[in-house]
Amino acid sequence: MTTTKTMTVSQALIEFLGRQWTVDGGIRERTIPGMFGIFGHGNVAGIGQALRQANVDDPDLMPYYQARNEQAMVHQSVGFARMHRRRATFASAASVGPGAANMLTGAALATTNRLPALLLPSDTFATRVADPVLQQLEQPWDIGMTVNDAFRPLSKFFDRVQRPEQLYSIALAAMRVLTDPAETGAVTISLPEDVQAERIDVPLEFLQEREWHIRRPLPERGPLARAVAAIRASKAPFVIAGGGVLYSSAEQQLQALVQATGIPVGTSQAGGGVLNWDHPQYLGGVGATGTLAANRLVAEADVVIGIGTRYSDFTTASRTAFQNPDVTFININIASFDAYKHGTQLPIVADAREAILALATELSGFTVDGDLAERIAREKALWDASVDQAFEKSGLSLPGQSEIIGTVQQASDPRDVVVQAAGSLPGDLHKLWRVRDPLGYHVEYAFSCMGYEIAGGLGAKRGLIADGDNRDVIVMVGDGSYLMLNSELVTAVAENIKLIVVLIQNHGYASIGHLSETVGSERFGTWYRTYDSEARNFQGDAILPVDLAANARSYGLDVIEVDPSPSAIDDLREALAAAKRSERSTVIHINSDPLLYAPDGAGWWDVPVSEVSTLTSTQNARAEYVEQQKSQRPLLG
Repeated sequence: MTTTKTMTVSQALIEFLGRQWTVDGGIRERTIPGMFGIFGHGNVAGIGQALRQANVDDPDLMPYYQARNEQAMVHQSVGFARMHRRRATFASAASVGPGAANMLTGAALATTNRLPALLLPSDTFATRVADPVLQQLEQPWDIGMTVNDAFRPLSKFFDRVQRPEQLYSIALAAMRVLTDPAETGAVTISLPEDVQAERIDVPLEFLQEREWHIRRPLPERGPLARAVAAIRASKAPFVIAGGGVLYSSAEQQLQALVQATGIPVGTSQAGGGVLNWDHPQYLGGVGATGTLAANRLVAEADVVIGIGTRYSDFTTASRTAFQNPDVTFININIASFDAYKHGTQLPIVADAREAILALATELSGFTVDGDLAERIAREKALWDASVDQAFEKSGLSLPGQSEIIGTVQQASDPRDVVVQAAGSLPGDLHKLWRVRDPLGYHVEYAFSCMGYEIAGGLGAKRGLIADGDNRDVIVMVGDGSYLMLNSELVTAVAENIKLIVVLIQNHGYASIGHLSETVGSERFGTWYRTYDSEARNFQGDAILPVDLAANARSYGLDVIEVDPSPSAIDDLREALAAAKRSERSTVIHINSDPLLYAPDGAGWWDVPVSEVSTLTSTQNARAEYVEQQKSQRPLLG
């Protein structure tokens, strides 16, 4: 009886990956449903050949998809993983040297966001028989070091297959990390180009289907009891919900808990969607880009219940959000690293859904007092009115970003997904976007990577298609991020995957321009202007003659241009309606005024200002910075 199968290392890896399944309760799906690949001399004869052979012998085993940029392959994987609540992701194969290095940004993004992505960068010869090869990095003090070693600090798992026999243990260890909600992120298997093509007799057991069950650990009784006691004794509790609530599919359980107790809820960027915008207990985003309603209540909270949040500086408003001197923090997280953050007194290491269910049982009969309930309703109503006002049509030829967001909001369907990542849009969306579906808000703000938007949106749309879900994905992107990475529009055209891209052109970096102004740097280097050779800067008035609509049109998409005029918002509304009716991808180009800002949410972000300067603007900014620092707490706990 045959117990092995003769294959190359690449062929064995492809077949292994095609037979891995994630199981989450009653849901079972392929862990790696497909692979992106850009081929070069480092992988065309290994992974490339294995993918082609699989395509001929068993097309469903490991479907291959083209991409136009290695970084974007990983972004697509992350967008897909978000839509599938971390149960599935794509693999990304790149060639030696620059191809592999291009994936480094994607690796950092996946790990920072706690979202799984499998990276398969090719590496130089393990045998060193042809040394150095084309595109090989050489360090005389460490000949064995290659570009791929840069993945080590960016990955949750890294290993190199230097001998064929190592594939078994490496592949299994990689799958464990990919499917572990406490550890997941970028998982990197480095593949020397000679080893990829080597022969190996593979045990059939390695190639059999294997299931990886998502862990949902229960809260321990001691930490749970202490947390319940703290909540019952509180006068002003507040929940901060993060992405962990969504990845645990715990939004219904959270809704039931806060409806029963009356506890108000604010969300991090990753937590957008845990409650619909009009839920009575939902006050919107919290922190530096949060709403005035959420930030007012969290400032006074005596117990803050963090669920599935990693407490970034934006969520904590650089540790100024919490002003009650007696505040207690309960951190619920499946990862102990996040549960114990910032010296919290009451960590609970547990799955979000299981912890919420346990809290609901133990808090039976507890409700916030009437004064707090009235305060929640009042602050919510005031903020909702501010958003309504921000969304009103101004009649300006160059509308502000808030007005554009409002128009996109009103044109979208309740289940549509908005995708964003960097610039001023994440902050404005966190305050203004009225989420109406758990998966309807996808703002990548852990790494806040310029260029993520289109590739991430494409990955999100793939994730929906895989589930037979035809809702629209609306990518909102500024001209700065668009110029960073727009090539995956070609991928959308090649596969006839529909995206709606709202491209907002303000001729510069709106977010950093505003930040530059607040720290006294006078928007230096943040405008897209022609170079003034006398002043030796880009601060003049001559706008660059760049036609981004023509660029998008050159890729083969439908493009609708909204010209500056008093009817620009009406034209945008008509363009969105046309894009939603279409079965093709559409880019809608609109110009905006970057100096028109969203309503203030009273959040602060710590960006140190120069202590010494000859600029009056910097001196004034430093004085304001020192004043703001007085509100910072040394630790959350």
